[in-house]
Amino acid sequence: MTEKKEKKEQAHRVAMPEQKPEIRKRNFDEVPTGYTVAMAQEEAARCLQCKKPGCVEGCPVGVDIPGFINLIAKGDFTGAIRHIWGKNALPAVCGRVCPQEIQCEGRCIVGKRGEPVAIGNLERFVADWERESGTGALPPKAEPTGKKVAVVGSGPSGLTVAGDLIQKGHSVTVLEAFHKPGGVLVYGIPEFRLPKAIVAQEVHFLERLGVNVEVNSVVGRTVSLDELFAEGYEAVYLGVGAGLPRFMNLPGENLIGILSANEYLTRANLMKAYRYPEVDTPIPKGKNVVVLGAGNVAMDAARTAMRLAPTA
Repeated sequence: MTEKKEKKEQAHRVAMPEQKPEIRKRNFDEVPTGYTVAMAQEEAARCLQCKKPGCVEGCPVGVDIPGFINLIAKGDFTGAIRHIWGKNALPAVCGRVCPQEIQCEGRCIVGKRGEPVAIGNLERFVADWERESGTGALPPKAEPTGKKVAVVGSGPSGLTVAGDLIQKGHSVTVLEAFHKPGGVLVYGIPEFRLPKAIVAQEVHFLERLGVNVEVNSVVGRTVSLDELFAEGYEAVYLGVGAGLPRFMNLPGENLIGILSANEYLTRANLMKAYRYPEVDTPIPKGKNVVVLGAGNVAMDAARTAMRLAPTA
């Protein structure tokens, strides 16, 4: 092992600044506040630029992770975001809520002897930099193919498909049942983990690329699949998600004050109940709250309940 490589493996991971617990537990602002340019370049310098990068194998969409990190290290943030866009049209979302610890970062060679490179934090940094300081230039698209595709559902699956297809030159229309696009990104994931303004910006990016987004479109009710094909769509992608709750048939589960996580988080996130009475959506609040479950959704519900708990 070279001395330079050993130093990189021993270098400490650059922690992303975040709100202190005693402060964030009383607000719905995003918890991590993001890297500075200096922090991002310091963290990017820890990447070993492996010849056989395990991180790429761990990435579900195969982003060239060493490639974009190398560009960050060199200060070419425009090149870095365009490098990511070649595989992923939603970097600001993925940089925040993808399970990097078990995907790309979980395969990072640096992590074998120390802390893995903060790939998610770097992806978030370059996406945020582009939004705040970039030129606004769009990635190249293939020549129009003349083919029309309908995407049913505007959650992460539908938006990903839309982003891939529009760059391949196809005409894409996204049909969303709710009044806002984003799927679970807007109704399920809390504001303090994924600000809705970030989701809206990612959707706007796709619209700038040429994706047509139609909300309040309940496929199967307002329009059928047969009608979509009759309108000239040559393919329909169904990305409707898993938005309905599953109950356990427990005695009393229909009593007042007992909600599924789906309803609870939808009220808090999509319908902004945490701002009641500024908005019209009520939501149960209490100092003693029980959450059944311990997965990501349960943790989101628990953290939301803590923030909503009465202080008096």
